[in-house]
This record gives sequence, C-alpha cells and structure tokens, in this order.
Amino acid sequence: MVSVPFIGILFGYFGSFQNGIRKAAVLFHSRIDKNRFQATQQTIQLQEFKASADNEKTDVIKEVCSFAMYIPVISIEKAGYEKKDIHIDGIKQGYSVICDNLKKLYHEKDGNAKKIAVRGLSLSMPRGQCFGVLGPNGAGKTTLINMLTGFTKPTSGTAYIEGMDIQFEMNKIYAGIGVCPQHDLLWETLTGREHLLFYGRLKNLRGAPLSQLVSKYSGGMKRRLSVAISLIGDPKVVYMDEPSSGLDPASRKDLWNAVKSAKQDRARILTTHSMEEAEFLCDRIGIIANGSLQCIGNSKELKAKYGGSYVLTVTTATGEAEEEMRRLVQSISPTMNIVYHISGTQKFEMAKQEVRISQVFRAMEHAKRRMNVLAWGLADTTLEDVFIRVAKESDSTSSSVA
Repeated sequence: MVSVPFIGILFGYFGSFQNGIRKAAVLFHSRIDKNRFQATQQTIQLQEFKASADNEKTDVIKEVCSFAMYIPVISIEKAGYEKKDIHIDGIKQGYSVICDNLKKLYHEKDGNAKKIAVRGLSLSMPRGQCFGVLGPNGAGKTTLINMLTGFTKPTSGTAYIEGMDIQFEMNKIYAGIGVCPQHDLLWETLTGREHLLFYGRLKNLRGAPLSQLVSKYSGGMKRRLSVAISLIGDPKVVYMDEPSSGLDPASRKDLWNAVKSAKQDRARILTTHSMEEAEFLCDRIGIIANGSLQCIGNSKELKAKYGGSYVLTVTTATGEAEEEMRRLVQSISPTMNIVYHISGTQKFEMAKQEVRISQVFRAMEHAKRRMNVLAWGLADTTLEDVFIRVAKESDSTSSSVA
C-alpha cells in the first residue's frame, strides 16, 4: 500500500521538475492540473521545403511527403515542394505520432553559446510499428523524446500524438502514453510488484486485470521493471530511451523479447546506441545528427542506399606492410575509402560496382605469401557502417556551413 506522504513526495518531485520551472504532476493524473488552454482543431502549417535534386536525401523528402502531401514542383536545378495547409483530421488516420517542423533552441546561459538541439524535424510514426532513433551523443534524440512527452516545450513547430497537439492537449496525451526514461526512476522502498500496482492504479486499472498484468511483468531487474512500467495500462504510444543500457547480453535479449512481444497495435519509439538492438526491434530507423533527420528507412533500405560497398578488414605488421596493403586495395578498388586505421588493422570500404568477391579472395591469398598478413575478412555493409558514414557526412556539412 502506498502511503499519503509518499504520494506527496512523488507529486512534489514532478511539481518542481525541469530547471526550476514548476510543472504540474499531470504525468500521473491529468485531473490534477486543468488545462488553461481550450484545445481547438488544429491545422498543420507545413513549412516551405527545398531540397537539392541530387537524390542524396530522397528518403527524408519521401518521409515528409508521405504524410504532408506536398505539391511537387519540377525544376532543372531543384526539386521544391509548395507549402500547403492540411487539416489534421485528413492525415491522422493510421499515424500515432506526427512531428511537424519541430524545433528546440536552447538560449545562451551561464556563458554558454546558444544551441539548436532539434532543427525543424518532420516525420511520421504509424501505429503498430517500432521506430528507432539513432544518432551520436548530442544529436537531439533525448530532446526529441522530452518534447514528445511534455517535459520540454518546443521552440516552434508541433507534434500530434494520436491526433492531439502537444502544444495544447498534453493533459489528454499523458493518459495514453508510456515512458521508459534513460535512467531508472524507481524507489528503493517499493518492491517491483508495488511499483506496478501503483502505476497500474494511476492508469485506472483495478482488480483481476491489474493483478494479471503485474504477475506478467514483474521480472526482477530494474531495467525490465522500467520497461514494464512504460507498458502497463495498454498505452497507445510507448517511448523507450536506451532501454537496454547497462544490461548483460542475456538480460538484454530477454528485454528485447519482452518489448517485441508487446501488443502490436501500439507505436513504440526507441532511442539507442546499439545497432543490434535497432535491427532486432525496429521496423524503421531514422538517424539524427546535429538536430536534423539525415536518413530514414528500414535496415535493408539504409544499407542499400547508404552502404553500397564491401568492407575489407586487414591486420598486418605495422610500417611498410600497411602501406603495401593500402596500395594493393587501391589497385582492386580505385575509389576505396579507409574507414579506420589502428595499429596495423585497417578497414577499407570498396564500392560494389568496382570489385568482385573472387578478385578480393585471390588478391588476399597472394598477399599472404608476400607480406605478414595476420588476419583479414570481407563483409557486407552493416548498419554501424551506415551510421558512421551518415554521422561523418553530417559533421562535414555542418563544418562547411559554419
């Protein structure tokens, strides 16, 4: 049984959350703080969108067009899209989450320069899918989740959760979402069962249905408990911020199976640094860097579009052998790219249209007779390779703009 003082402490904590700005405890019960705004029917004010016609980001353009219905404008140099206002009722069917030009700007504070954490992000997340958000540290992943869950207010733009606007209807939205934060928000004085009973009752669950859910989810470990809390009450949208961080491989696989077996009619938004986790759980993946959506698609689509190469990893003695190996690989693939080079181990990226696998095998077998080749391997492009390439291209683009 949860005591009244505990409830007071709990609500007091959320009442003073976020940089000293008092926030209502509507995360648990929307009746606590009545919305001062009268929610009205909203229309999506789609931003004017211009993109280069070099097909570099056709997947991102297609994502915006899939729900925004831009009018194509044919041009020799540019493929632009005219601005068009669309009533939210016309597009919300089938989508649990729609982000419309979301932007978050942190102003200068304590001598730190202003930072744009999220730059005009537009994407859609259909019901029944798990959407993975990948990106390097500081890319804007957690800021995006914080805006969608109401912890941070967007500087401009908005998002629609099950057709409700986060700018006006967060109190209604809270009842239909579940959140697994990056760091466990648990209380040492409560057991796992008591946590689930508490959160279940806040979602208006009572009696046998609640007891059945609690017995199903109480698995013991803290991270699994945090995931269980986000799933209890059958929310329509579930946010999971790095749910498997800090787990050993066996526990991680158990957690993945639990997430995957969750009801398929809900949308699941997952942020992670694990490429394996993203491939196992996610139907679609978006890579964010410098606050912008760089690419989007399923794992196979991303590998095909942004990979398109074989990866040759070779370990030799340091010094002359490394130089000789580089010359050998360049003779096979003139446009080869060195992904990394660490103490005798080199990873080369070779365009598929330039090489044949049999050619690589013959060259490496011949090289083993001439130089000290300790180990070598040839692999297709991985999601990690795609991630590294996209992140590097984003960094170079932002540097050139700066």
